[in-house]
Amino acid sequence: MLPQIKLEIDRNIKRIDAILPDIQSWLPLKTEDLNDTEIVKTIDSFIYRFTKIQDKMGEKLFPAVLKELQEYKSNMPLIDVLNKLEKLELIDNVDTWIDFRKLRNSLTHDYPNNETEIIEAINLSITAYFKMKDIYIKMLKTGGTLAK
Repeated sequence: MLPQIKLEIDRNIKRIDAILPDIQSWLPLKTEDLNDTEIVKTIDSFIYRFTKIQDKMGEKLFPAVLKELQEYKSNMPLIDVLNKLEKLELIDNVDTWIDFRKLRNSLTHDYPNNETEIIEAINLSITAYFKMKDIYIKMLKTGGTLAK
């Protein structure tokens, strides 16, 4: 299970990292950028991969790492998982991950009349991506067999 989780997250990170130079060259995004088909296609790809990584880490990786460390109890709610990860110093704080979750949710809902908020969420998600990637790398170093 752990190698499969790693494989899926690694695949999404690799694909984001491949398009990141283009995205970074457009930062900060502006509402008029939503009229550029190439920018929108690239951003859509980023959002898709970002949400996949965020989901996979929260739903699969975090419980798997806690199981690996013998700290997981069956059917722990996400908030309990996050609190345990914070105590183990695998995430800086629970609120950061909850903010990532809110950001992910705002990115997955397409509100055509709220272009300013969409652009703001996309710009924030770039920074969040780097933080999520750092958490992932930290987990790889901590979770013994996960790194294999």
